[in-house]
Amino acid sequence: MKTKPTLEKITPSFGSSMLVKKHEQFLKRTNAFWHFHPEIEIVYVNKGKGKRHIGNHISYFNNSQLVLIGSNLPHLGFVDRLTTNGSETLIQFKPDFLGKEFFKIPEMTAIDQLFERAKKGIRFNIEIKKRIGAKIEKLIDLEGANRIISFLEILKELANTDDYTILNADGFAFETIPKDNEKIDLVFKHINENFKRHISLEEVADLVSMTVPAFCRFFKKTTNKTFTKLVNEYRVVHATKLLSESQTSITDICYECGFNNFSHFNKLFKEFTGKPASKYRREMSNFIQ
Repeated sequence: MKTKPTLEKITPSFGSSMLVKKHEQFLKRTNAFWHFHPEIEIVYVNKGKGKRHIGNHISYFNNSQLVLIGSNLPHLGFVDRLTTNGSETLIQFKPDFLGKEFFKIPEMTAIDQLFERAKKGIRFNIEIKKRIGAKIEKLIDLEGANRIISFLEILKELANTDDYTILNADGFAFETIPKDNEKIDLVFKHINENFKRHISLEEVADLVSMTVPAFCRFFKKTTNKTFTKLVNEYRVVHATKLLSESQTSITDICYECGFNNFSHFNKLFKEFTGKPASKYRREMSNFIQ
């Protein structure tokens, strides 16, 4: 199985120093892969549902999202499917796209600090998401200096708001070594395709041609988590998706997500989300993020 490149090369269109793309229909993410790039990335989904996997953070979003991903922070694709009239707008730019010293001048301190925070991944909360989302979408129709001026306004608002959540609060210990990245890409794809069943350490170690002890050391060092913990997080995130989208019983959801013990599922779900599955479902039925 051939893996995708470790380093994604991003090329803005001719005459532009930043890349702005808008997807107005669901893109089947056959090419979703674990990747990083030196460009900072803003992703705004106005109507859609999907999983976020940014650094150490895995979660599910329902309806919309606005995230900022810093330079070289590994992540996977986001959208599972877009709802009616939904779209995803993507902005990618190098931290020095306006010159090496531009964001280092005193007037740009707040934006420079925003870029530093972004290295841990930022999810913007509801109020700022509503306010900034439309401005992000309008960038696609702007050109030249108008696009840059409007984009600086967006960055200024993102830099000055407290309405956000850091996704990787403990930092992310990822060493961007190409051969390691290819292995992690293979492992994450395997988890994504098989988390509903038992995945043995032997099978996944064999997948990347390592012994089990060597694989366990490598995986913990690279992701800061044990393999079992990461697989269980995938399962819990899938459970949050099913709890918010379906009327399937919590017991059935437990088994559908790959858990074979209901009390174990309940314990892990509460650890991961801070609340029992029944309370999570009740809250989700009253409130869509």
